[in-house]
Amino acid sequence: MDIEVIQEYIPLYVEAAKLTLRLAIIGILGAIIVGLLCSIIRYYKIPIIHKIVGGYVELSRNTPLLIQLFFLYFGLPKIGIVMSSEACAIVGLIFLGGSYMSEAFRSGLEAIPKIQEESGLCLGLTRWQVVRSILLPQAIMISMPAFLANIIFLIKETSVFSVVALADLMFVAKDLIGLYYRTDEALFLLVVAYLIILLPISILFTIVERRLKRVAIGN
Repeated sequence: MDIEVIQEYIPLYVEAAKLTLRLAIIGILGAIIVGLLCSIIRYYKIPIIHKIVGGYVELSRNTPLLIQLFFLYFGLPKIGIVMSSEACAIVGLIFLGGSYMSEAFRSGLEAIPKIQEESGLCLGLTRWQVVRSILLPQAIMISMPAFLANIIFLIKETSVFSVVALADLMFVAKDLIGLYYRTDEALFLLVVAYLIILLPISILFTIVERRLKRVAIGN
């Protein structure tokens, strides 16, 4: 392990980490929005649409992100749809993450007693007001452990973005190994980079989960 080589490579990993985080944040925010919409559609079993959404969830959850990225980057251009590498990565992460978020939020919705929704409607609230003010806040609280776990899962899934020619952390590591055969240094920095990104998030989420449990017990 050459310390000088590690110091030389650090700027490359910093830039790659910035790209990885930027794409992860955009993709996760998109996945949360898709997940919320899909969970509401499936919870209310909206005719036809809920079957389409159910098919999307099953397709997304049962195919690897790697295959989805191959389809977006290499398959869609065959029918005239061309996207940049970054767009493919974001769309792929939203497509995968949306299904996982959907199931997390749906489990939270289904855990809420039906009487609460019925009471809200009896009070004169519209269905949207019931969803916004009564169901969603509780569903999000209930599904928080699964929601937080999905965020960490999706950040780790960014490690396959290199297949669409994105200079992310994995791409930089493989490139340095292929060009200079500095396997130990490249992999060491790769592990450190992911730890720097994921460990603080994991610790923060653990603290959040503990506080939520205390609030639930207090109630």
